[in-house]
Amino acid sequence: MNALYDTIGLNYADLRRPDTRIACRIDDALGAARTVLNVGAGAGSYEPTDRQVTAVEPSAEMMQQRSASNANIFHGSAEDLPFDDKSFDASMAILTIHHWSDQEKGVMEMRRVTRDKIIFLTYDPSFRGFWLADYFPALVTLDEGQMPRMADYEKWLGSTKISAVPIPHDCTDGFLAGYWRRPAAYLDARVRAAMSSFWALGDVSDGLGQLEADLESGAWEQRYSDLLNLEELDCGYRLVETK
Repeated sequence: MNALYDTIGLNYADLRRPDTRIACRIDDALGAARTVLNVGAGAGSYEPTDRQVTAVEPSAEMMQQRSASNANIFHGSAEDLPFDDKSFDASMAILTIHHWSDQEKGVMEMRRVTRDKIIFLTYDPSFRGFWLADYFPALVTLDEGQMPRMADYEKWLGSTKISAVPIPHDCTDGFLAGYWRRPAAYLDARVRAAMSSFWALGDVSDGLGQLEADLESGAWEQRYSDLLNLEELDCGYRLVETK
């Protein structure tokens, strides 16, 4: 099975360490569920340690980077989950749905195998305001093309609760907005290598050159001075929960 993260997953476990504050939001959303399915599980980030977890992941590279745990691990995809109907109390999909080949089919598969709560940590493609898009405007088009709209979740799952997940300024998880108050990190090729968006954009040398110049001249700090004292920032990430 070919998977994007067989290529970009190198050093992923080191750079994409789960942030405890985001983990608490996910854990709270899972409620009283004892059995949890993690779809598109990657290296196992944000899997609860006090519940019985079953993980499904299409990338062998990502599976190899998992830390030791009691999770049951399956090589497979969201669109064809190898489980009986209503096998799990809850299911979760964390920053993964934009990689699925058939998003609606994957969501409906999660609905089929889940008795109760389904949660997604995802990104709202209608969000505007994260400064990184000023340097890489193609990010907006990319997100609009690959991210489900918030209304899609309700269409697929019925009534949902959607809430913002602000990103801490010292976030330990190196996803795209994880360094919003540490802009120099985006100049590091190793850091960008753990962000699928940069792989999708291809040549980003113009944006990197402008960002580097603005950091050296102080223009970035002047332009975004209102961010420098913030502890957290809404960068467009959303927690979607079935009610």
